[in-house]
Amino acid sequence: MTQLASYLVAGFAVTDHVIRVPLDWADESWGMIDLFYREVVAVDRRHDDLPLLVHLPDGPGRPAPRPGPDVAWLAEATRTYRVILPDPRGTGRSNPVDGEDMARFDNPTEAAWYLRRFLADSIVRDVDQVRRQQYGGRLWTVLGEGFGGFLALTYLSCFPEALSACLIAGGVPGVPPSAGDVYRRAFPAAERRTRDFYRRHPRAQQAALAVADRLADGGVVLPNGDPLSVRRFQLVGAGLGTTRGPERLHWLLDSAFARPGRLSDPFLYAVMDLTAGADRPLSAPLQEFIHASGASGPVEWAAAHEFERHPEFAPTARPLLLFASMAFPWMFADIYELRPFGPAVERLMHEVEWPSLYDSKRLSENSVPVEAVVYHDDLFVDAGLQLATLPGIDNAHAWVTNEFEHDGLSADPTVFAHLRRALIERGGPRLPAK
Repeated sequence: MTQLASYLVAGFAVTDHVIRVPLDWADESWGMIDLFYREVVAVDRRHDDLPLLVHLPDGPGRPAPRPGPDVAWLAEATRTYRVILPDPRGTGRSNPVDGEDMARFDNPTEAAWYLRRFLADSIVRDVDQVRRQQYGGRLWTVLGEGFGGFLALTYLSCFPEALSACLIAGGVPGVPPSAGDVYRRAFPAAERRTRDFYRRHPRAQQAALAVADRLADGGVVLPNGDPLSVRRFQLVGAGLGTTRGPERLHWLLDSAFARPGRLSDPFLYAVMDLTAGADRPLSAPLQEFIHASGASGPVEWAAAHEFERHPEFAPTARPLLLFASMAFPWMFADIYELRPFGPAVERLMHEVEWPSLYDSKRLSENSVPVEAVVYHDDLFVDAGLQLATLPGIDNAHAWVTNEFEHDGLSADPTVFAHLRRALIERGGPRLPAK
């Protein structure tokens, strides 16, 4: 382990660390990669012996949140915990993977093998290595946010002896998972969310229509040289599932045109940033594979197949409906940042066998207290799927609420406070065996 730096920021004492972990946990001869993590504690408690909480971030392909006032749960958590923020492998400062890394592979099979190393089974083993190597194997509480909740359930399935408690915010996966089932629910949810946005902002609906009509005429190019199509513009709908996303989209559309017929530069830069994924290059490539487990069979572009059943999402349909977090084959041809991932993603779409992420028997006999918040109107992780899974996890308790969006944990400190309070009221974290 290497301690990189210690510093104060926004009322937190932060220490940066890096350890080395195997690229392939089944065969360490493939070499080692860096796993970066931050240890965060309240300034006035930096020398206290505090229980540990490890946060698994939303994603896939997203790093840990950076400590600051915009991470609502962190100030609440550091009142009682020493918080560990790992950047999952391939993200942030943990050997980030981008298009340049993927472009070095001449063989799609080798590229696909490499890309598979950045999925949940490896991420969870990395995190548990931090616990064992750096914290003497102490029990800790895991806090999974969104996709991090999927990781938390994998952790609970593989290493329950590591956990004193499991907190999940908007991220209970289907067990067994099914990409087809996820997207059968995702398209109707995205339609409802788009129509609701248009009802609240009728001028935004008119602006979206005007943008789509201009893009249909062709000839619009983003600042990085990519052509901007209607279908790429539809990807901005992912923001509708977050607390401030509808407001941001409203103002984006408000300034879409510099003058009649000409889209403004600020609009084009913003759409490029929102849809390219330069800050999270693994997100779209891994999007569908987070639903692959065991003998679930090939994913086979689940969102694209479901799209064919929904002509209301066609670029020519009106009103123009917007996509949620979905990956389509055309993205890996049209988007500069994603093109190098295309051959590997295409190969993995036909993969039949996957690591088993969830142990149904072990979950049904679980003794680790699990507290989950299920956002009733979650755009990204269907509430029905979450509530279908939770009864199969013994010692699990759900709080269902429509007060928050998918990012409720990060947007409002009361979410973490509620989970923590519910955990204490049910007896608190599991204690280490004597």
